[in-house]
Amino acid sequence: MPICRRKQRCQARPGMGPGWQLSLLALAFAGTATASALAAEQGRSITAVSFGGSYARASAKAYHEPFMRETGIDIKLDEYNGGLAQIRAQVDTGNVNWDVVDLNATEVVLGCDEGLLEEIDYDTLPPAPDGTPATEDFVTKLDCGVAASIFADVYAYNRELFPGAKPTTVGDFFDLEKFPGRRGMRRRPNSTLEFALMADGVPADGVYAVLSTPEGVDRAFRKLDSIKSQVVWWEAGAQPPQMLVDGEVVMSTAFNGRIFNAQFLENQPLTIVWDGQVQSSSYLAIVAGSPNADLARQFVAFAASTQSVANLAGYISYGIARRSAMPLVGKHFDVGVEMRPHLPTAPENMSNVVFQDFEWWADRQDDMNERFAVWLIK
Repeated sequence: MPICRRKQRCQARPGMGPGWQLSLLALAFAGTATASALAAEQGRSITAVSFGGSYARASAKAYHEPFMRETGIDIKLDEYNGGLAQIRAQVDTGNVNWDVVDLNATEVVLGCDEGLLEEIDYDTLPPAPDGTPATEDFVTKLDCGVAASIFADVYAYNRELFPGAKPTTVGDFFDLEKFPGRRGMRRRPNSTLEFALMADGVPADGVYAVLSTPEGVDRAFRKLDSIKSQVVWWEAGAQPPQMLVDGEVVMSTAFNGRIFNAQFLENQPLTIVWDGQVQSSSYLAIVAGSPNADLARQFVAFAASTQSVANLAGYISYGIARRSAMPLVGKHFDVGVEMRPHLPTAPENMSNVVFQDFEWWADRQDDMNERFAVWLIK
């Protein structure tokens, strides 16, 4: 039976065995010619689910395509907008058709608690090139997910819409008098509440202490009230850069990688404001009850290698999840832009950062979602 750690709010799901009879270490290094030929002959495949867009393309280039070449195992790439609803439905009905899914940290914690995801043993993942164990090399680890990247919720603006003074702080995003115009924001409380409190003067390292009180939550929503009439809500990561380019909004919160691609791959006049960035991580997780669990573990181990992690940063401006991968990061493989200055973890971008507290959100996600939904329709 899967382990359910937070028994006060979850229960074990039926019909799912642990599926860990095969060693992940053996699978990690099973990409031999014999295994590849066998995989190709049997037509084996897995379904990997990602957030789509530029991130999905980067993942495909960084480790999907190399994995398929080396093993002969096909990867069917699907897209979604995040969350656990579809995974929960598949596991509950016993009709699991997703194998590996990109999730954020809070969702990995919740999914692990509910028995929706397989556990990952970091001791069996590939070591760093110098032999450092994966358990020491990854900058962040969760029981049911392997860190793939470090990304940031930031805000960006269209330079052509600001011929004079330009926004530079998280507070400017909420200043309708100095910078009039509509704002784009993601239709969910995560990062939205953190942005609001920082704009209201709460230091980055004090955000969750304030949010942990009823008065602090009220304070965040009062700040959001100040711009609510000018907010255009988005749900898919591709929307903010398009809204900015089209002039539908003058500035918008966004995933930093989406803005980078609009800037450098599409030559759009967008600028990221790093002040007040909310930093988090994405993880590769295996759905409990996956019919291809062994192949999924082989793929996750491949994607977790130092070279794969470094490759990802060569296609999209997301931070490095393994310390050993940082020396391998150079220029963007397609456009030749030096990538390090554009990573959320670059020293020059780290002056005012909230590191999203995924445990805080795991404990309060339902309450905050309900409060946010009620606020939206007021």
